[in-house]
Amino acid sequence: MSKAAKTISDETTALKPAPANVRVIPAAPPPVRRKRRSRLWVAVPVLLAVLGAGYYAWSQYGSEPATAMITQVVTRGDIEDSVTAVGTLDAIKSVDAGAQVSGQLKSLHVEIGDKVEQNQLIAEIDPATIENRIEIDQAELANLEAQLISKKAQLVLKQANIERQRNLVATNSVSQSTLDQAIADHAAAGADVKAIEAQIRKQQATLAGDKVDLGYTKIYAPVAGTIVANPAKEGQTLNANQTTPTIVTIADLSTMTVKAQVSEADVGKLKIGMDAYFTLLGQPGKRFTGKLRQIQPMPDTENNVVLYYALFDVPNPTGELMMSMSAQVFFVEAAAKDVLVVPSAAIHANGEARGKPAKAEVTVVTPSGVTEARAVEVGIRNRVSAEIVSGLEEGDRVVVDTASAGSGARNTRSRGMRMPPMF
Repeated sequence: MSKAAKTISDETTALKPAPANVRVIPAAPPPVRRKRRSRLWVAVPVLLAVLGAGYYAWSQYGSEPATAMITQVVTRGDIEDSVTAVGTLDAIKSVDAGAQVSGQLKSLHVEIGDKVEQNQLIAEIDPATIENRIEIDQAELANLEAQLISKKAQLVLKQANIERQRNLVATNSVSQSTLDQAIADHAAAGADVKAIEAQIRKQQATLAGDKVDLGYTKIYAPVAGTIVANPAKEGQTLNANQTTPTIVTIADLSTMTVKAQVSEADVGKLKIGMDAYFTLLGQPGKRFTGKLRQIQPMPDTENNVVLYYALFDVPNPTGELMMSMSAQVFFVEAAAKDVLVVPSAAIHANGEARGKPAKAEVTVVTPSGVTEARAVEVGIRNRVSAEIVSGLEEGDRVVVDTASAGSGARNTRSRGMRMPPMF
């Protein structure tokens, strides 16, 4: 039967009335199927999210964060507390040898770096001009001496004339006025003699001064030392009328002076006679020692910073120390050798006592791994290390710093700079 015929037959059957003794029961509607599978796919991700959030909250807030301790072993070593400064080296004594007379620098017998002895001839100025002045002075002096002889002869003649006039007055041969005139002439002749004698003394002084100037044409070393500067050149004309021209500078380099600049905050810690040393830029591992000699009272102000100069001397037998070298200077307030030393960061102290051990506390890690607080006495202390007088033994391990491992990781991410733990 075809599909269309079957459909018509079904519709005909449905239109026929039911028999009277037959009860027609309406058919039940088909059951509705629930979408269980789709609901299951929604519940599983939600459950997993809730479990993950709970685990995260428990791991972050429900447990104690791990703590990392930075520790260090107590060892023996040397320690010092010092005031640091920067300074420069200079010669303990330096002298400028200059020209006291004008003239051409005829010859220069030394060069920079030469060692000279005291009173050694180092330069000569052309003496021709001064020698001519001396010749003139001598001629003038001879002329005055000749005039003096003439004046003295006149004085003798005037004296004889007085005697003659007295005899004539006694015999009434001449008047008294003639005798008076003879006496006046004698007095004038005596004054002329004294005037010539004064001119002779003046000329003698001028001659002596010119002879001294002639001696200044030869320049000698005023002190023993090393030639460190030579401003004048051979053949140069020197003018000493206004200022004294410097020919060479002589410095005593056998002992050097360190001139350190100390801030006003630290200058009060310095005491005359305290130990001091410095290192050079080219020799950082070598110390040059001395004792504080002077603190200059007049400071130097640079960029509103007040700096005082502290001076101390060091021997220089080998000549390795040179002028104007830069030095890193240390003035030692206190020092100790072969003592127990710990980092200053490990010390928990509220006060300090100068010259006496200070009471403090450190955290010690026992061999079993347990930490305990221990009272100690601190001696010398600086910014890096501290001396332990009592309370610890060599080999003990002290806690320098503590940090939470979790917070440390978070701080590293947030700040971007955190030192790794150092054990």
